[in-house]
Amino acid sequence: MSKTITTNKLPGSDKENKSIIPKRSLTPRRRAREYALQGVYQSLVMRRAGSLPNSVTIIKQLSEDPAFRRCQLELFQGIFEGVLERTDELEAIITPALDRPINELSPVEHAALLIGAYELAADLSVPYKVAINEAVELAKTFGGTDGHKYVNGVLDLLAQKLRSAEIQAA
Repeated sequence: MSKTITTNKLPGSDKENKSIIPKRSLTPRRRAREYALQGVYQSLVMRRAGSLPNSVTIIKQLSEDPAFRRCQLELFQGIFEGVLERTDELEAIITPALDRPINELSPVEHAALLIGAYELAADLSVPYKVAINEAVELAKTFGGTDGHKYVNGVLDLLAQKLRSAEIQAA
C-alpha cells in the first residue's frame, strides 16, 4: 500500500506536523463493497434501534456521495439487496460459527460477516478466498483494531462448510 505524507503547520506554531496517511486505491468492485457495507451497517443500526430499514432511502443517501458513481453499481446492488433480502438466513448460517450472540457484534463486524457470508453462500462466481479477503478488508478499513481477525476466523469456518468442494480442489 502506498503512503501519502501530509505536512500541516500546527496552529500557533512554526512547527510542521507530518503524518502518514495510507493512500488507498479503490477499484470499482472494492468501492461497491464499501458502499454495500455502509448500507448494510445503516440497516443494522436501524434494526437495532427498532426501526424498519428502507433500502430505497439508504441507496438514495449513499448515491448522493460523488464517489458513488465510481463504484460497480451492479455489484453494489447485488450485495446490498441480496444481504437485506436474506439477512435472517445469513445470520442463521453465521451464528453457529460465533463465540458470542450475534447482537453483541459491532455493527461493522456484523455487516462485514453478512457480506462475506452472502458472497460465500449465494455468489459462487466469487472465489471463496476473494469473498473472505474482501470482507476482511472491509473490517480493517471500517472496523475496530482487531475486528478483521474475528471476521477472518468466522468466514474461514463458513467457507469450510459452504465451499468445501472448492477448498478441496485448491
